[in-house]
Amino acid sequence: QSSAIAQDDVKKVKLRWYGQSMFQLDTASGKQIVFDPQMMAVFAPPRLNADITLISHPHNDHNQVEILKEKGRVFEGVKPKGKTTEWVAIDEKVGTIRVRTLGTYHDAVNGMQRGKSSIWMVETDGLKIVHLGDLGHELTEEQAKVIGKVDVLMIPVGGIYTLNGEQAKKVVEQLKPRLFVLPMHYGVPGFDDILGPDEFLGEFEKKSIRKTPDTNELVIPVDMTADAPTVVMLGWKVPEKKEPPKKEPEKKEPEKKP
Repeated sequence: QSSAIAQDDVKKVKLRWYGQSMFQLDTASGKQIVFDPQMMAVFAPPRLNADITLISHPHNDHNQVEILKEKGRVFEGVKPKGKTTEWVAIDEKVGTIRVRTLGTYHDAVNGMQRGKSSIWMVETDGLKIVHLGDLGHELTEEQAKVIGKVDVLMIPVGGIYTLNGEQAKKVVEQLKPRLFVLPMHYGVPGFDDILGPDEFLGEFEKKSIRKTPDTNELVIPVDMTADAPTVVMLGWKVPEKKEPPKKEPEKKEPEKKP
């Protein structure tokens, strides 16, 4: 009994994936942060609440704040400016939560193809949680230095519009996340505009990959330690409540005639 109570007392944060690059983070004190809200039919995300909403760039699979019931403080890492876009340098505290941006490009040619994107760094409960947005290139040494230590990394791996699997592995090596790597922005059944996660997963040993298709939630104790990071493949659907199977009426054996 006492160990169960102690378990409940452990401070933890929770991350839930809703497909593409949309996550909801619950801090240990119950504040909710939503990254890159989207309304893609294949994922059909529910209407969530947010105390803080973080948007990496103004593309419509990343900036649909109207899907949220409560939006809280909305921060945009990239804003339209005339015919182009500009990075917004953000380093703010909302209560005890610190949010910072780092400007990046949506492609490997300095934004010439797809413009700008941004990285979000969230510091809460002693953890640093980093969402790479639609990063399209490996990081410079300077960028990796600005990001600094990372505990949990959300990284696009589906190629075509962002990093592909091989490039994403290099970015993981640049940032050395301590606890978890969460792949995002990859193709799933019904959405094959981008590649699936296999190329990325093929870069890791099987023992460092954990697949949890039946849940979209990862619970992280704030004092967690790990020898090496785990790549967690979350399910993107909210788990459905399963009805208990109905009992079939027992069939009577036909009576044998003498």
